[in-house]
Amino acid sequence: MARTPTALLIPADRERRRALRRMKAVALGALLALAIVFVVAFLLQDRHPWLGFVRAAAEGGMVGALADWFAVTALFRHPMGLPIPHTAIIPTRKDEIGRALGEFVETNFLSAPVVRAKLESTPIAARLGTWLATPRHAQRVSTEGAALASAVLRALSDADVQDVLESLGREHLLDPKWGPPAGAWLERVVGVGAHTAAVDLAVDSIAAWLVANRDAFEGLVSRRLPAWVPRVAHRFVDETVHREALAFVHAVQADPRHPARSAIDLYLARLADRLQHDPAMIGRVEDAKSALFDSPRVRNLAARAWDSAKTALLDALADPDSGLRRRVVAAVTEIGERLRTEPPLQRRVEAWLTDAAVFAVDRYRHDIASIITDTVERWDAAETTEKIELMVGRDLQYIRLNGTIVGALAGVAIFTVAGLVLG
Repeated sequence: MARTPTALLIPADRERRRALRRMKAVALGALLALAIVFVVAFLLQDRHPWLGFVRAAAEGGMVGALADWFAVTALFRHPMGLPIPHTAIIPTRKDEIGRALGEFVETNFLSAPVVRAKLESTPIAARLGTWLATPRHAQRVSTEGAALASAVLRALSDADVQDVLESLGREHLLDPKWGPPAGAWLERVVGVGAHTAAVDLAVDSIAAWLVANRDAFEGLVSRRLPAWVPRVAHRFVDETVHREALAFVHAVQADPRHPARSAIDLYLARLADRLQHDPAMIGRVEDAKSALFDSPRVRNLAARAWDSAKTALLDALADPDSGLRRRVVAAVTEIGERLRTEPPLQRRVEAWLTDAAVFAVDRYRHDIASIITDTVERWDAAETTEKIELMVGRDLQYIRLNGTIVGALAGVAIFTVAGLVLG
């Protein structure tokens, strides 16, 4: 059988190989020692009858040692290279062993009752909470999560993301008509009087502008008067216009029921109705929307939005002191503290984890167990035999030693009983 080169073995396997060789040498040494004892006792037993017991013990020990050597060797290879039936069991039945092992694991370990019993007896939530509440562990979760998120962002195709953003924007923002929803919204605003604050703000702004910009009224009306009107009348007219405008605005400010306010309410109500039911108005809104968001602009907007968001996210994920990373650490720590100290939350989390694990085991246990079967099938027969022998071969050499001892005792016992019965 081909041997795995020692240089390719891990340190633990190299130590197992040395231990296996030592035990093989011990078992072989015991066999050779018994063979020498047998020869000496066989030659001298006529002169010293008591050596018959020694010969019987050596003879039985050799038989036991040879039988167990054959049994142990037959597991891994053909004894002495002879193709004896039912030998070299592991290399010839490797795939069957893998299937049997997979079935054993699937039946006895990947069953819903076993998984549920184990998870229900384990305080998973409390342990997880204690781990997450530790600052360095929360920082580690943040670091690993940031690395994963950065890798995902870099792996995404910018063109594909832009296509998705453009498609979503067009589907949910541009394709639906804007007029009827805007009209319905404006109708609700006017109906509950929510626009009053905006009207007040506009009136106050106009009043403040009129007070601060009195000079803007110079010549506003007087320049349209005939040339024969005296200059003093020009000034009087401009001041009168400014004063009347300011008085009108102050009247609107002071009177919640001023006709101007009613006119604004009526105009907004009519506008809301036209936005919902007037095809001409709806068409004008749609034309304005199309002119504002034509196809190149939409794609350019999607590209800029994605580029800006991606760059900002990557920068925040890469910086351990960024606000995003700090908030993630704080959130993880808070979750861990709650899991550690709140029994109701622990029970909910553990119930969810248990149900999820049981569901996964029930649905995918055959697929999980098939990993064992498929892996063993891919293994090289010689390499598989080598690995298994390194793992259990040293203990199997003790079987050879035990067989030697048991055989020697059995040989003495049989020889004694035969002597007593047959004389």
